[in-house]
Amino acid sequence: MTPPAASVGGGLPPGARFAGGAVAGPPGWHAGDAPADRDLAQCVACGLCLPHCPTYRLTGLEVASPRGRIAAMRQVATGRRPLDRVFEQAMDLCLGCRACETACPSQVPFGRLLEGARAQAEPGRAAPARLARWIGLEGVLGHPPLLTGAATLASLARPVLPPRLRRLVPAGRLRRRPLAAVTEPSGPRRGTVAVLRGCIQDLWYRDVNRATVTVLARAGWRVVVPAGQVCCGALHAHYGHLDAARRLARRNHPVLAAADHVVANAAGCGAHLRSYGELIGADDLAARVRDLSVFLDEHGGPPLRHRIERRVAVHDACHLLHAQRVRDAPRRVLGAIPGVELVPLEEPGRCCGAAGLYNLLQPRMSAALGAARAESVDRSRAAIVAVGNPGCAMQIGAQLAARRSAVRVAHPAELLAAASRP
Repeated sequence: MTPPAASVGGGLPPGARFAGGAVAGPPGWHAGDAPADRDLAQCVACGLCLPHCPTYRLTGLEVASPRGRIAAMRQVATGRRPLDRVFEQAMDLCLGCRACETACPSQVPFGRLLEGARAQAEPGRAAPARLARWIGLEGVLGHPPLLTGAATLASLARPVLPPRLRRLVPAGRLRRRPLAAVTEPSGPRRGTVAVLRGCIQDLWYRDVNRATVTVLARAGWRVVVPAGQVCCGALHAHYGHLDAARRLARRNHPVLAAADHVVANAAGCGAHLRSYGELIGADDLAARVRDLSVFLDEHGGPPLRHRIERRVAVHDACHLLHAQRVRDAPRRVLGAIPGVELVPLEEPGRCCGAAGLYNLLQPRMSAALGAARAESVDRSRAAIVAVGNPGCAMQIGAQLAARRSAVRVAHPAELLAAASRP
């Protein structure tokens, strides 16, 4: 594997020029990935998104708001500003939480705009930053053996990592025993469900994957974990590596397309799978993807035979709440467990600051958001916080550990598996 040549410094990528209002770049870079004029035109700069944007709330800076970022994208598109370091930083500071989309009356597709802007900025990054991103995204995440090796090293090095990083690496979670390729249902078969295994989810949270398979089988589904599936490509798309995201999507499409339904138990992965129609034209697959909570809410879950006498708070992962527009399904599914008392969190829907690689690339902003989220979890007096996304689980778990909180982080699948034991 040979990384693409890295350019140094700010401004336009070497060889790039403005052409008819768009930016033309060097070989391997596609102007078609830049923010589309029709998407930019949807924003009327009304400002209704501002109070919902985590980075604007913390900084008060217009350039750290969705409206300010879109203004910068427009300036680049019309040639009034270069793709410089200031533009790069404004896009990098964004969490990509898409809370602005939920608030926007004009339905501006900000997530798509952000991915395009980061694709624009990528060729102009400093060489070390480009190389590091290429190694992490296209080298490690794109190749399961390398990802397993990296996760193993992180687990082994956990005792000597700085406290912030040590808390982010789940203790004792790396699992070797693979998931069964096929799990037959309990009782009459209702159909076949393919489960997305995921990357970090499967390496550090394989117990969650196992619980997901168990819950679906107990609900009457034949569950397959297809061989050949790779990383869904969400992080690649979010950080501007759109060609890599397309390659991964094309590998996953035929692997997952044979099942009646596709279930994802990681909110970020599920949201990205649902964008495969837009990304590679795989509308057939995108239409059949559901988050686990939504699938169980639509089709019914397993018999819940055991009580869980706990107060449970639900953290809404951004890519479930804002990207997939799902709020009530997790609460209905968990609220059906005998003994569970659902308790609200203050400021529901606030981002925890994990945001893919954000907690590594923007540690100060991420820590501030994570600390606020952990404080709201503690104040809820819940015993368990249900989290349906591995990045959020790592972030909230790390912040609760820093507070020496007794609140346990659990995936909804784990609670449902415990309540549906024979």
